[in-house]
Amino acid sequence: MVEKLKEQIYVIPLHDVKHTPRWERAKRSVKAVRDFLARHMKSQDIKLDPGISRKLWERGAHKPPARIRVRAIKFEDGQVQAESAEE
Repeated sequence: MVEKLKEQIYVIPLHDVKHTPRWERAKRSVKAVRDFLARHMKSQDIKLDPGISRKLWERGAHKPPARIRVRAIKFEDGQVQAESAEE
């Protein structure tokens, strides 16, 4: 069984995504979430829960949210699992 090393809740800003073409914003925001978690959790093995993707695509590709709240859990083997922390 793999033990948890670190569990953290992050509020990830997605304001920089606004400077991309409208039709790419939601797709680029998924990549921004992965990059943020890779930088802060020090791992390249990031698994996103479908709830995060659903939240980012909720208003379509043109208008993703300005920020998203995410619960990230890092395991011993270096894998990071992220899920939406919105209640």
